[in-house]
Amino acid sequence: MDSKTYGKLQETLYHERLENGLEVYILPKPGFQQTFATFSTKYGSIDNHFVLPTTGEEVQVPDGIAHFLEHKMFEEEDHDVFQDFAAHGASANAFTSFDITTYLFSSTSDLPENLTTLIDFVQRPYFTDENVEKEKGIIGQEIKMYEDNPDWRCYFGILQGLYQKHPVHIDIAGTVESIAKISKELLYTCYNTFYHPSNMLVFIVGNVDPEAAMQLIRENQQQKTYKEQPEIKRIYPKEPAQAAKERLENKLPVSIPRCIFGFKEASMGLRGNELLTRELAIGLVMDAIFGKSSSLFQELLNDGLIDQHFSWEYEIAPTYGHSIIGGNSKDPDRLMQRVQEALRTYLEQGVPKEELERCRRKTIGRFMAGLDSPRYISRNFTSYRFRDVDFFDTLDILQTVTYEACMQHMKEHVDFGRWSSSIVWPTDQAE
Repeated sequence: MDSKTYGKLQETLYHERLENGLEVYILPKPGFQQTFATFSTKYGSIDNHFVLPTTGEEVQVPDGIAHFLEHKMFEEEDHDVFQDFAAHGASANAFTSFDITTYLFSSTSDLPENLTTLIDFVQRPYFTDENVEKEKGIIGQEIKMYEDNPDWRCYFGILQGLYQKHPVHIDIAGTVESIAKISKELLYTCYNTFYHPSNMLVFIVGNVDPEAAMQLIRENQQQKTYKEQPEIKRIYPKEPAQAAKERLENKLPVSIPRCIFGFKEASMGLRGNELLTRELAIGLVMDAIFGKSSSLFQELLNDGLIDQHFSWEYEIAPTYGHSIIGGNSKDPDRLMQRVQEALRTYLEQGVPKEELERCRRKTIGRFMAGLDSPRYISRNFTSYRFRDVDFFDTLDILQTVTYEACMQHMKEHVDFGRWSSSIVWPTDQAE
């Protein structure tokens, strides 16, 4: 087992790659009561077109199948896995994102029992024609519920506005029509491809003895047989540089319009510290321009164009990336006009250096505070690891990225040819 100590953070991370390819990372937090453990596969909603590693056959599967698979994993032949976790005082959950599926538990006791349950149930699929058909009704209701959620509709509206072909614009849960095409056989095809240990990662953080936990996982995996699997070839369509649509609009029974807007990322294929640097640099500039302490935020608030829910986010992955800004607004068109004017001014004149430094200090403080939260660490570590990023390099990059680099990254990102907006109007309000 290898270990790496981060002096500035006073953390030591233990790591081992097992013979079957499974990566295991353990971060002990002495003195903490709670332990979080995650078991993740590098497989999300965008992985709907790939080549089978065993046969070389190209396969395209229905939208929403990664999320469907996540739902089905908790069902055993004779019981529900949640019962096993509850018997040992653990709280369990799972989530599917665009590029990762994670199963997790947190507990303050019985780590060996809960860790064994986590690993075993994820490596023990049980799909039947009957339970697959039953799940379609459950997920179908979930999809319909989100169709009535204005924030969700607004969010996927802008993704559909930004992306022309990339599957990131497709709802993670798919549609009622797409999940109707899912079968037991397709679930096993996806499971056997993406749930191979060489495509997965276990991360444990909290009150844990690293050697004891690693030995438990080693022995667990030695009892199971996996054939060696080559790297999975994922197929993504070539995404044009320009946004798909400048504007998308919907109507729902909301009291005030929802309005979000942003840019599609131009730099694709970034990984490792190159990706992390761009994410942090653009994040600092975004916070300086749109954060709640910024002068623009106060002006928009004073003019009644936004409320306290106005926010920004920026995400970048190897095959997609975008910024999303906005919230509630009584006048979406006036809001977007003011934001575009401000962005053009900041890109020409630069954001004030003291503002960027204030945001740098705030971000560093938030990161350091997050290291006291096993939940915060566990939710970030694996998604970064799958992008070849060391999450614990965040502090070094925040401290060393220059003002000029931040502005350069922002200038590359803010291109009005890659701009789109999504508005949800009240049902009775004219657009």
